[in-house]
Amino acid sequence: MDIIGITDALISHALASGMFSNVSGFEPKSAPGTGLTAALWLDSLTPIPAASGLSATAARLTFRLRIYTSMLSEPQDAIDPEVLTATQVLIVAYSGDFTLGGLVRNVDLLGAHGQSLSAQAGYLNQDGRLMRVMDLTIPLVINDIATQAP
Repeated sequence: MDIIGITDALISHALASGMFSNVSGFEPKSAPGTGLTAALWLDSLTPIPAASGLSATAARLTFRLRIYTSMLSEPQDAIDPEVLTATQVLIVAYSGDFTLGGLVRNVDLLGAHGQSLSAQAGYLNQDGRLMRVMDLTIPLVINDIATQAP
């Protein structure tokens, strides 16, 4: 299993969308800069029962991708449409036959093995700056992450 390769592929995909001025591979400790930015990090890794062969374990990697923009952006009535457009671009891409160049079996789109591909809007106060955020849950199914001992 290549978690770094999968992380890099998700970051590259988000950058290639053209929606973000920056996409980082970690949850930032301080408020991001101006414009629409995103951060991606691994949220969980869970084995999936009966999803691989008898001697191997499949897993579900869940990534969190957070889209950020300042609530002080102008015009104010463009904040949510910009965040929603970026969310839609990513959700549509992940809803296809998305294997990250063969790194993953698939996106667990409808939640067959846990939480589905989803997005949750909210606000984040970071460094005294109020940010509008959208947290995407990106569940990925990975084949044969480890062999099982008899």
